[in-house]
Amino acid sequence: MACAAPAWAAVTEADFFDELPVVLSVSRMSQPVSEAPAAVTIIDQDMIRATGFRDIPDLLRLVPGFSIAYTRDNTWAVGYHGMAESFSRRFQVLVDGRSIYNAIYGEVNWGELPLSVDDIERIEVVRGPNAAMYGANAFLAVINIITKDPSQTPGAFASFQYGEQGMSGVTLRYGGMQDDLRYRMTLSAQNRDRFETDAFDGDIPLQVHEESQTYFINGRADYRLSVTDELSAQFGLTVGDWQAGYSLHPDEPVGQDVSAQYIQLKFRRTHSADNEWMVHAYFSRNVMDAPNITPLVPPVSPVATPYMLDAGRDLEQTRANIEFQENRRFSPEWRMVWGAELRRETVESKYYFDTHDKLSGTLSRAYANLEWRARPDLLVQGGAMLEHHYLTGADISPRVALNYTVGEGHTLRLSLSQAYRSPTFFEQKGNLAYYTTTGIPVLQLYAPSDPLQPERILSREIGYVGQYAALNMQLDAKLFHDTIDDYINHRVKDENGVNVYPRLFSNRDDFTVRGGDLQLSWRPLPALQLSAQYARAFIHADASIDKGLQRSAPRDNFSLLARYDMGQGWMASTGVYQLARMLWLSGGNTILTHTRVDARLARRWKWQGREVEAAVVGQSLGGDYEEFRHTNVFSRRVYGSLSFAW
Repeated sequence: MACAAPAWAAVTEADFFDELPVVLSVSRMSQPVSEAPAAVTIIDQDMIRATGFRDIPDLLRLVPGFSIAYTRDNTWAVGYHGMAESFSRRFQVLVDGRSIYNAIYGEVNWGELPLSVDDIERIEVVRGPNAAMYGANAFLAVINIITKDPSQTPGAFASFQYGEQGMSGVTLRYGGMQDDLRYRMTLSAQNRDRFETDAFDGDIPLQVHEESQTYFINGRADYRLSVTDELSAQFGLTVGDWQAGYSLHPDEPVGQDVSAQYIQLKFRRTHSADNEWMVHAYFSRNVMDAPNITPLVPPVSPVATPYMLDAGRDLEQTRANIEFQENRRFSPEWRMVWGAELRRETVESKYYFDTHDKLSGTLSRAYANLEWRARPDLLVQGGAMLEHHYLTGADISPRVALNYTVGEGHTLRLSLSQAYRSPTFFEQKGNLAYYTTTGIPVLQLYAPSDPLQPERILSREIGYVGQYAALNMQLDAKLFHDTIDDYINHRVKDENGVNVYPRLFSNRDDFTVRGGDLQLSWRPLPALQLSAQYARAFIHADASIDKGLQRSAPRDNFSLLARYDMGQGWMASTGVYQLARMLWLSGGNTILTHTRVDARLARRWKWQGREVEAAVVGQSLGGDYEEFRHTNVFSRRVYGSLSFAW
C-alpha cells in the first residue's frame, strides 16, 4: 500500500479527488495516472457505494469497454472490446496480489470469492495487455482488487440488505489495533436469485434455477515488526449451496455445492517510498461438487438425445504461489522494479478430463520494469516478462511507453506492448464424454487437442490524460489498434450447420481490434460529481473464421454515474449503463441494445454513538432486459440496506 508514505500507510480518498489519482497496478510502482504506461480506471469506495451494486463483477460496468453479464450456474461473463464469453480466460484478476482465475478453463470464480464489497478500498483496472508485469492471462486487462487496510476498519460494522428477487445479505466485521498489530475479521451470508424463474426459449416455456446461498469468512492481520518491516497474513473460507440449470435440460445438475479456501502471507521491508522489497506467498483451493444425474426418459439415439447423462461436474483445483519483488530508485531520474515468481497448479475433474488422475503444472516467470525521467516533460518506461508455462514453454512479453507532458496537466502517452495467453488445462487436455447409466459411451463432446500455441496480442496505443482544474474535470482517452494471432477456439458447426463432435480446440483465428476509450470525471458543483465512460470497438476478421467473433464487440458501450450530496446526510445517485447489440460467445445469444438505469437514495446520521446509513436501491428501473441469453431476464427490482458502525 506504499505510495509516498511508510508501507503501513493507507491510500486516502484525497489521493483520488485532490489531484490526479495514484495507481499501483500498471507498472508495480506507485505513479499518477498521467505517468502510467497504460490506460487505467480506478473505482473507489464512494463510487462502489453510490452504484448500489453488491456483486463485484457488476462494478466493472463502470470501466469503458467492458461488457458484463451473469451467464448461468452462478458464473459471470466479462469481455473487453469484444471476445466476451462465459469463461473470462483473457483477464488477470488479483485480490491483494493473489490471482483468482480458475486454472481448469480460465474462469474467474466471482461467486465463491470470500470478499465483501464493504471491504474493498478500490479497484484498479488496467485497460489493455499487461503481461510485461503480470504474465499469462494479463492478455486484455488486469483487474486488481485492493482491500482496506485494517487501520481503515476500526471497531464493529454491520450491514444488512433485503429486497425483491430473493436478494438478501448480512455482513459483520470487527477490526482493531493493539500496539503494532492491526486486524480485522469479516463474516457474511448472501442470497441471490438474479433472474426471473419463469422464462421462454423462443416459444418454449422453461424455468431458470439460479438461486444461491453463499457464506464466507475472511480475516487479515498486519504486524509492524520494526520501523522498516511488516508482516501481513490473510485467510478466507467460502461455502455455497447453489441451484443451477434450467428445465429445458433436466439431465443437467440442478444443484452445486462449492467451497473455496486461501491463506496468504506477505513480508515487506521498506526503506523509503521507492526502495523496498517483499516476499509474497499464498495457497488457494477451489472445489465444486455437482451430483450425478440419471436421465428422466430412456435415450432414443445419440443424435436425438445427446445429453442423456451428465457424469457429475465435480472438480478441484489448487494453486501454490511464491513471489519476490524489489522496488529501487537509483537516482532522481531512474527507478526500477524487478521480481520473480513460481507457481504450482493442480486440477482434478472426472467430468472435464474423463480420468480420476490429477493434472498439474509448474509456471515460472521473471520480470523487470525500468523508468527513466529523460527530461522534466518526458518519461520513458520499458519492461518485459520472461515466462515458462507448463503447457507452451517459454515466451517473452515486452512493453515500451513514452509519456510526454505537452503542458501543465496535459500528457500524451504512446505505448507498444506484446502479451501471450497460454491455453487452459481444458483447452489442451479436455476430454468430456457422455455415458449411459451402464457406462456405455454415447457422445464424445470434447477431445484432447493437438499441442496448442499461446495466443499473442500486439497492442498499439495513443493515450491522453488531462486535468482541467478550472472546470474540476479530469479526462482520460485512448485510441488503440490490437493485432491478435493464434486465437484459440473450436468449431461448433460445420459448413452445413451440423454440430461438430468431438470438438477440438485449435489456433484458428487471426484478427484485429481497433477503437477508442474515454472516461471523464467532472465536478460541476461542489455537491455534484459525474463519472462517465464510453468505448467504441470494431473487430476485423477474415470471413473464413468464426463470424460470431466479429459480432462479440458492441459498437457502443456507455455508462454514467451521478452522485449528488443533498446535505443533512442525504445522498442521491443514479447509474446509467448502456450496451449496444452484441453476441455473447460460448453459449450466449445476440442481445439487443439495452439501457439499464439504477438509482440509490441514502442518508447517514448518528444514533447512540453509532454511524448509521439507510439506503433504498432501485435496479433496472427502465424495464426488463435480457442478459447473456434470452432466457436470462433481469427485471425491475428494489432492495433496502441498513448499516451500523461503532
